[in-house]
Amino acid sequence: MTIPRALTVAGSDSGGGAGIQADLKAFLASGVYGLSVITAVTAQNTVGVQGVVVLEPSFVRLQLQSVMEDIGADAVKTGMLATGEIIQEVAATMDVYRVERLVVDPVMVAKSGDRLLDETALLALREDLLPKALVATPNLPEAEALLEMEIRSPEAMEKAARLLHGMGVKYAVIKGGHLEGAEALDVVFDGKEIRYLRAPRYMTPHTHGTGCTFASAIAAGLARGMEPLKAIEYGKRFITEAIAKALPLGQGKGPTNPGGLVREVP
Repeated sequence: MTIPRALTVAGSDSGGGAGIQADLKAFLASGVYGLSVITAVTAQNTVGVQGVVVLEPSFVRLQLQSVMEDIGADAVKTGMLATGEIIQEVAATMDVYRVERLVVDPVMVAKSGDRLLDETALLALREDLLPKALVATPNLPEAEALLEMEIRSPEAMEKAARLLHGMGVKYAVIKGGHLEGAEALDVVFDGKEIRYLRAPRYMTPHTHGTGCTFASAIAAGLARGMEPLKAIEYGKRFITEAIAKALPLGQGKGPTNPGGLVREVP
């Protein structure tokens, strides 16, 4: 028996709504065996981030080696990488193990507004990791920081997607969740054609972990053998359902629900 394997390289969210916890839930819900490499540990809940401890880059590398040399991965998703040194270690390891299905979610800011990626890491992200990405999924603030431009319209999102592709990303996905409107609009550029992904916008404050869940669902699709555009479309459907059935936990922004429906315990 074989099962698709997906690896998340990201930070730990003690509140369980984002980071590796959200990634592993999305993998499981997608029928994929999930593996994890932790880059940082956060003291975090629905209200905010109370503390962060970043792991040594050499230990991040050791985790990667341990997983890849034994179990391996059909797709890899990166989330919070925290520092330039960790980004460089991850990028180098992707080369060593010839990872082709890499999904980069350039996590910079938590839903609470807390900064999760330092400024010095931006250069490493642009130069070392993004050129290796099959798919990258920045939201509007992340795309603005990466591309040093203002994005306030679908037309600007198209331009951003083209610029991101120009940095080496094969399938650039600009997420439009921060725009106003009845639809949640994402723009995809594969080097040939601009595509729009549309879904209903659910008016809920409980959107913690949306970026992590979306990127992980894409990685799960790739691990299952989907073509990139199909995997991106699958990720869009997955996150739309996860938001529609979000969980009103805690006193702040509750998490999305990668499990779809919460099963009642008999």
